[in-house]
Amino acid sequence: MAEAARTTGVGYLDAPVSGSKGAAATAQLVFLVGGDAADLDVCRPLLSSMGTRIVHVGAHGLGSALKMVNNLLGAVSMAAFAEGAALGQAFGIPRQTIFDTLVGGPMVAPMLGAKRAMIEGDDYDADFSMRWMQKDLHLAAISGYEAGVSMPVVNVTKEVYRLAMEAGFADRDFSAIYAFLNHSLDRASPSL
Repeated sequence: MAEAARTTGVGYLDAPVSGSKGAAATAQLVFLVGGDAADLDVCRPLLSSMGTRIVHVGAHGLGSALKMVNNLLGAVSMAAFAEGAALGQAFGIPRQTIFDTLVGGPMVAPMLGAKRAMIEGDDYDADFSMRWMQKDLHLAAISGYEAGVSMPVVNVTKEVYRLAMEAGFADRDFSAIYAFLNHSLDRASPSL
C-alpha cells in the first residue's frame, strides 16, 4: 500500500494504536507509526489529538510489526496467567489470593491489572475480542515463518485461543481466555 501511494504522490503511514476503548474515548492512545518522518510531521497534530504518545518505529510496515509484537505479548501473558491461576486453584489456593498476590507483582504483566475487573466479574464485554487477538497470533506465526524465526509459544497460544473461539468465546474480550482455561474450576461460560 505504501508503494502504491508513493507512485501516485500520496504520503502513507501505518499507524496502529496501543490502547482500548477507554484509551480511545479519552484520547490516551499510543500510535506506533511506520513511514517517512516528513509524512509523520504532517499528521502529527491529528494523531496528537487522539493520543498521548507517538512512536516513530521506522520504515513503512514497522508500526504494524510493533503492534503485532505488542499483541503477541498481551495474548501470551493473559494465557499464561490464566493457566497459572488454574493450577493454583487446583492446588487449593483461593482465586482471590492468587489475584491479590500476583497481579501487580513483578512476574505478571501490568495489563492483567487492567483486565482484573473483567475476569473477577466474569464480564467479558470486548475491548479487544478473542477473534482479533487470535488473528494477530496467526499473523505473528506466519510472519515468524517468513522471517525464519521459530515461534513455538505463539503457535501453541494461537491454538488455545482458537479452541476458546470454538467454545463460544470469539466475540468476548481476549481476557476471556481466563474463563476458558479455568472452566473446569470456575464453571465459567461465555456470556453470549
